[in-house]
Amino acid sequence: MLDWDDLRFFLALSRSGNLSAAAKHLRVAQSTVGRRLASLEASLGVRLLNRTPNGYLPTLAGQDVREQAERLEAATLHLEHTVGGRDTRLAGLVRVTCAETIASQLLAPCLASVSAEHADIMIELIPDPRELSLSMREADIAVRLERSEQNELVIRKIGSLAFGLYASPTYLERHGTPAFDDGCVGQFLITQDEDIQDAARNRWLEGMAPRARVSMQTSSHEAAVAASLHGGGLACLARFRADREGGLCRLATPAPAPGAALWLVVHKDNRATPRIRLILAHLTECMRNLAEALDPTDPQAGLNGYDTAILHSRFLKSHSASR
Repeated sequence: MLDWDDLRFFLALSRSGNLSAAAKHLRVAQSTVGRRLASLEASLGVRLLNRTPNGYLPTLAGQDVREQAERLEAATLHLEHTVGGRDTRLAGLVRVTCAETIASQLLAPCLASVSAEHADIMIELIPDPRELSLSMREADIAVRLERSEQNELVIRKIGSLAFGLYASPTYLERHGTPAFDDGCVGQFLITQDEDIQDAARNRWLEGMAPRARVSMQTSSHEAAVAASLHGGGLACLARFRADREGGLCRLATPAPAPGAALWLVVHKDNRATPRIRLILAHLTECMRNLAEALDPTDPQAGLNGYDTAILHSRFLKSHSASR
């Protein structure tokens, strides 16, 4: 007898082509993916995927099974969306996905108070730089920095983020204040390739400091903050995060760093579900309360070289108001 879970593991592996990516997508160990594939192949009595230097590729039988499995998957998702949207209880699981720093610094404090008033709602907060699929029910709600254009998704702007250029006092003592008119020669950069950093801010940083050397590249905004705190170099960081650190200085720059919008995203079939609607409203209110700290109206206001004390106090005041 076929196990739907085995088919789900087979689909993940056939789509990604490698055990590591499939395991990460399913949030299980690689050995589990391999074991589930073997179980499915044993049930059907046929090989479905061949392991090649280019990854796992489907056999002819594997192609047929994948087509059938995807039809089952689509039917299951349709049923979940149709029936799940009629759930009238303020109870159950709500899965929220976003980037690492957004999760730990904004959403976790914001959502922590939900259980006090709604003990039957359980929130699963999923920090992931990938855009988990709301259509495939990998998550119920997403907070993203890029607007999605998928027709089945409902999108609302709930705020914006300001960014700035930061360094530690130790780094500045060692390398001096960056001279932007000569391209920041002799300076070092910490750049980011995922999370809440995007191409626009990387281009801005490269334009501010074309003669600086990249000392570190990371896919984690939190890692960039930590590296900058420990004197690793200049980093373009979200102000709501970096202004809280007493060990970082925000530098005056010839042009402000590009900002980013905060988008709240939900599947159209789920937005009326009471527990999901409640979390959507809660997140919207929290971000509204934090608006000034997330995106000060004048990114360069009060700067004479660098100063963070006032902004740190402002963030803490806004953060307390949201609780």
